[in-house]
Parts: sequence; C-alpha cells; structure tokens
Amino acid sequence: MAVRRRSSRSSRPSRPERFAPDFDPDFGDRALTEARHDIVIGRWQGVRDLLAATGDDWARRTHRVRLLSHAAAGSSTVETWRGAEPGNPDAAVLRAATEVVRVFDAAIAAGRGAAVDRGRIDAAVNACRGAAEAAPADPMPWVSLLSVARLYEGGVPRRELRHWFDELRRRDPYNTEGHIQVLRYWSARWHGTHGSMYDFARDAAGVAPPGSPLPVLVQVARVEEYRYIADGALGRGPVRGFDQHWKHELAVTELRRTHARWIGGRDPALPVAPEEVGDLNFLAHAACYAGQVDIARELLGMLGRRAAWVPWAYTGDPEEQFTRFREGLGVECPQARD
Repeated sequence: MAVRRRSSRSSRPSRPERFAPDFDPDFGDRALTEARHDIVIGRWQGVRDLLAATGDDWARRTHRVRLLSHAAAGSSTVETWRGAEPGNPDAAVLRAATEVVRVFDAAIAAGRGAAVDRGRIDAAVNACRGAAEAAPADPMPWVSLLSVARLYEGGVPRRELRHWFDELRRRDPYNTEGHIQVLRYWSARWHGTHGSMYDFARDAAGVAPPGSPLPVLVQVARVEEYRYIADGALGRGPVRGFDQHWKHELAVTELRRTHARWIGGRDPALPVAPEEVGDLNFLAHAACYAGQVDIARELLGMLGRRAAWVPWAYTGDPEEQFTRFREGLGVECPQARD
C-alpha cells in the first residue's frame, strides 16, 4: 500500500504574524465607531443613545464628544438632532463642539496667519455658552470654549480665559483634554511662549493625583516645542542641539516623573481605556526618543497595536516609528482584536 506523503505545506512552520499598528482614531471604542458611522449617514439616534449611556464618565464623554464633533462637522446631522430634540442637552453640547471644529476647519482652509471671521468665532462661543446652560454639570462646553479661545486675534482677556478654565475645573478638575487646550493657548504657536506653556504644564502636573494622566502635559508641551522649532527651521537645515531635545537631563527627569505619577499610581489590573490611548502615545513617544528602554517597553506593551497619529507624525512616518521602536525593544506582538 502506498504511503501517503505529508504535505510539505502543512509541515512548514508558520511564520510569525507581522506587527501592524492600528491607527483607529476611536482607539477601540466600538460604540463610538458605530455612532460616528451613523452621523455620516445622517442618523442621530445612535449618537443620542451613546451619549446618554456615557453619563458622567467625563473622561470618556470628552473623548467621545470630541471625535463625534469631527464626524459631524461635515454634515447637518447634529442640527437635525437638535431640531428633533431641542430640549436634549447632549444635542446642545455636541452642536457646540461641532461649531468649534467647523471654525478651526475654516481657519486651516484660510491658511496660517490669515484672520478668521470674528463673527464665526463669536457664534461658536455663543453655542458653547448655550450648551453650558443646557448641561450645567458637563465640562465639555468649557473644553470647547478653551479650544476656540486661541482663534481670536490676540487671544481673549486673561480674566475671561481664567473664568472658563475655573468653570472647567469646577466640573472636572483633572480634565486632560481641557488642560491640553489651555496649554496650546499659552504655546509660542498661539498666544504665549515656550516658558509660559511649560509653566502651565508643570503647575497642572504638580497638583494631579496619583494615577491621573495629567502629568503627561509636560510631554505634550515638549512635542509642541519640537513642532514649533522644526516648522520654523523648515528648509534651513537642522536646529542646533535639537538632537538632545528628548534626551537632556530635565526631559528625562520629567518623563520618569510622569511615568511614576501616572502609570505608577494607576491600577495595573485595569485595561487601557480608549480615552487613555492618545495620552499614553505621548508618553511612549517621549520614552522611545529619550532612550528610556524599560519605560518605553512597558508603555508600548500596554498600548498593544493602538497607535495615535499624533505625536508620531511630528517626528517622521508614524507607522514606521511605532513599528521600529517596538521591534527594537523586543515588545511581543499582541493578538489581533476581534
């Protein structure tokens, strides 16, 4: 009887799966992905249900409203919802955030340095104020106000900015997105300096409780400084001494401090939530470029495949960098999510 030969294909060892980062902007928040798809096709009911289910989980709500507003900016879905349910505070909050995105889109289309129609900015501010009245406990209208503030030529009066920031902190003292918007307001790119930006970041990080991601503001500030100087040097060669931007003693000390206060104070048994992924990418990016091997390996392991376009896009090709650092550090390839 002829002996059946085993297929050479079946005996060949399988190749290990090649790592590929996932740049899903929702960071695995599937309910959010479905709601954003609903907006694109003109359905608002799923958005309403999602925000109602989110409740007062402010970190997740801020993450969701921010991304929903970007999806809604190019359609009339949020206005349709507002017309159908004029008394729904979530509709007011999302519409205000959407108006802010639209004004920023107009500013980008006009080009850097071009004046934005003040009437459009005022209209967005009024929408935010209306949302704050409709949803008095919600921090998101104040995040939206702090975002649009930097579009005013010359900024807004310090007293007004302080009032908006105080209102945010009354509702959510450690709201990371709101703090990032103020940090950008005080950056050299907008209405401040590198010094004022770092002062704000360090002050906010210093009062954050253990386990809060707020200390990552210092790493966000370092990325903002890098972006500003790199943009200014475009076409004029490398910036002198810039190779040490991530590696000098203060940068490394602050990186390790952020890691200790945030990651060291965080419950290691908890999975990384979608609203943490963007901030975690900032910290992982800083650790990789600072050459802090143990911290970088830990953070990239926590992220798995979940990569954020920013800040990696400011220092090169995001996919290439994320993959290169993972492979160089020997981070195991995670299993693909269902």
